[in-house]
Amino acid sequence: MPYINHNVSETKITHTKKKPMPHFIIDCSKDILKLHSQDEIIKQVNLSAISTKLFHKNDIKVRINVFENYSTGDKKENFIHVFANIMEGRTIQKKANLSRTIVKDLADLFPDVSHIGTNVIEFEKASYCNKNMLDPNYEFSMP
Repeated sequence: MPYINHNVSETKITHTKKKPMPHFIIDCSKDILKLHSQDEIIKQVNLSAISTKLFHKNDIKVRINVFENYSTGDKKENFIHVFANIMEGRTIQKKANLSRTIVKDLADLFPDVSHIGTNVIEFEKASYCNKNMLDPNYEFSMP
């Protein structure tokens, strides 16, 4: 199945300032990897995030945690859950669209997996720090 690209190649965003990047942490069952590789799943979440136009594509960080031991209710069924850690400041509608886009695109990639979800976690600008912010000339920006 092809990746859902949402015409990302036509979207060109240029920037010169460093900014806090969103982190997408994917938790999934081990058997999910029999259907698609870790790289394929990471690529799809990355493309989904880019398609929302909330982030500069070079700032998006995606990683995956694979679980062998887990439960889904009283059963052991395949699952994927994406934790989207983003900087505060987006509207409820934009955050809901981000969640919906990721879930829809993963559901298209995994049509037989019923446990697919995403939640958005905002971190505060006031308490966030990364190495770039130690530079006295640092200027914060985000789309």
